[in-house]
Amino acid sequence: MGVAMSFATSQALAADFSDPTWPCIQRKVAGLSMGLMWQNPTENVALGDDLKGPVHDLAAALTLQRVDMDAAKGMVTDFTARHGADRDVLQEVFAQVFHSVESRRTRIMGGIGRVSTGQIELAQRIDDARSEMDRLMALPEPDYDQVDKLEEQLDWDDRIYRERQQTVSYLCESPVLLEKRLFAIAQLLQEAAG
Repeated sequence: MGVAMSFATSQALAADFSDPTWPCIQRKVAGLSMGLMWQNPTENVALGDDLKGPVHDLAAALTLQRVDMDAAKGMVTDFTARHGADRDVLQEVFAQVFHSVESRRTRIMGGIGRVSTGQIELAQRIDDARSEMDRLMALPEPDYDQVDKLEEQLDWDDRIYRERQQTVSYLCESPVLLEKRLFAIAQLLQEAAG
């Protein structure tokens, strides 16, 4: 598992900064690969009807962020005690967790991109307003009413920009936390499979 994790980390570090709309310190890695987290996956795992419900239920529970890893370990232990520790079955549990969490991660990253684009546009509007204020103040007879309106709008835009920046910092942590959770769940399930 350590090899897969270090390989995934090196893949993330190999990502580039070619997306100017990406505001996060962490490099943008658009999609994760289940194969980097689950060693030697089996293609097309077929579950018996008796396992479909329990596998789905366990995967749904493991997907929840409010379920800490100690509780997750207990759930996996209970599952394997009742249904066995078949590697293919546990792989299917992970596949369902992976697809759910990766879908959430993709939506979050899309939201980060939209917020970032809005921030870029707002920053440009702030710069334009400052330039316009400078231009108006440089006139022989400045229009102080217009300057006051620009200054008021500038104050609002600047406040909105700063508040959104705090949100962006929080949002940027979300994909990383989801990735760490996926790796931890993969490791937990693979250890249970033996």
